[in-house]
Amino acid sequence: MKGRFPGASLPEDIIKRTEKDLDARIPVIEAVIPDDPGFAYMAVTETETASPGEQVVLKEGRFNSSPFINFRWLKAPGEIYGRSPVMKALPDIKTANKVVELVLKNASIAVTGIWQADDDGVLNPATINLTPGTIIPKAVGSAGLTPLEAPGRFDVSEIVLKDLRGRIRQALLVDKLGQTDSPKMSATEVLERASDMARVLGATYGRLQSEMLTPLVDRAVSILNRRGELNGLHIDGLMIDLEYQSPLARQQARQDAQNTMIWLESVRAIGPEAIAAVDQPAAVRWLGRAFGVPNELIREDLALPLETFAADEKELIADLIDTAVDPELEAADG
Repeated sequence: MKGRFPGASLPEDIIKRTEKDLDARIPVIEAVIPDDPGFAYMAVTETETASPGEQVVLKEGRFNSSPFINFRWLKAPGEIYGRSPVMKALPDIKTANKVVELVLKNASIAVTGIWQADDDGVLNPATINLTPGTIIPKAVGSAGLTPLEAPGRFDVSEIVLKDLRGRIRQALLVDKLGQTDSPKMSATEVLERASDMARVLGATYGRLQSEMLTPLVDRAVSILNRRGELNGLHIDGLMIDLEYQSPLARQQARQDAQNTMIWLESVRAIGPEAIAAVDQPAAVRWLGRAFGVPNELIREDLALPLETFAADEKELIADLIDTAVDPELEAADG
């Protein structure tokens, strides 16, 4: 505790407890409360000598951004706390564990068996030891020690386990993200699996991006600013913004690019007047960024060709060019 809160004045009873037992556990509550602007921080503990409800403040402070990042995989409508994939599969997991437990019990019975013997006063069950070479006495005319046969055997454990494990793998996205059974996949299969994964994880990815990845980067930038290593650099979405390059993010970008290509094909089918409404260099640059084309291959200073302008705009540009290259006309106008 001294290492965690070096500036705190610890009570005497806590110091004595830690001196007697180095592994003593001291309850500490750390709270971060939104307090615009920023977040207020406080760490408190309770002592045995203090009155009930009285806390000992260990540390107080403020944060520009919250040091705790709480994110959710998914959530049901109307609830605040989220759910993980394991919570969805938890009933099947518990059922599968119980089925395995019953299978192991049945296996132990099948190995050791259940035995019966006549109560003839000769055979003492307490002295029986089922080991190789053991001689078990029995009365004359009695059946002795005989195994108890099960009335029937209807083994459905493998069927139940196979179904449960399939649902668990589906809930944990093993079938979506893992390797397929076939080592060879065609290009169409790869695209379809990526598209299916994007549909399944679309909402989840958006939530993780907004609730985990972006706050995590903001917190890292805040820590670096506090250390003086970034000189007041902030991610404001204007001058500096985050661009995610994960496979799923690229898949979503490719889907947006595909929609844009369909739109451009539809515009081209309408006619030249419709094409004139498209900023073609900007569209090409946007498609290049969406497909992950290196910036070195995209010209940012590309101007529109003269043929894409209307007739009036062509005449205006021609007049401007003539004025710029004819010094006598410029002097006459002056």
